[in-house]
Amino acid sequence: MDEITPHNDTPQLKHWYVMRDLKRPNAKLPAYKLLADKKFEVFTPMRWQLSIKQGKRIREEVPFMQDLLFVHAMKEVLDKVVQSTPTLQYRYIRGSYCEPMTVSDTDMNRFIYAVQATETPRFYLPEEVSPAIYGRKIRIIGGPFNNYEGRLMTTRGSKIKHLLIDLPTLLTIGVEVNPEYIQVVE
Repeated sequence: MDEITPHNDTPQLKHWYVMRDLKRPNAKLPAYKLLADKKFEVFTPMRWQLSIKQGKRIREEVPFMQDLLFVHAMKEVLDKVVQSTPTLQYRYIRGSYCEPMTVSDTDMNRFIYAVQATETPRFYLPEEVSPAIYGRKIRIIGGPFNNYEGRLMTTRGSKIKHLLIDLPTLLTIGVEVNPEYIQVVE
């Protein structure tokens, strides 16, 4: 069971908290590095970017969204770091009073695996994923994404098939899948 209970006689469990980092993009120690140095389990969706440093073109990995990171921790432990770091905040659920956003362990583990299992992950913000690109519901049978379910991304004229995996209201990743592993789910 992955619930936080309000009773003091049961211990709180770790959750994936959705956080925001308010530091500038060129900060020397962004929140995901700070938290990793403090031995927290941190996940930040990354992308490759070409930049110029000291007159040379360098390919470096940077966060896909500068202010988005996920931290797997107990709330009372994470609260201490949030209180001591003014540029680190929880993301809160809309319409609620100070209730931090969390992602279930299952959804987060699937998402992290999908990001790590593909060489070229394609990230999409919720407003970029329209019903027009959502295709049929599919299940993958075999290969690195065995038993993953999601929607097939439809791209006009493309022979490459992409499975869309969601973290609802936060982020979607499109991963390339082999057509022979696709099973349509009704």
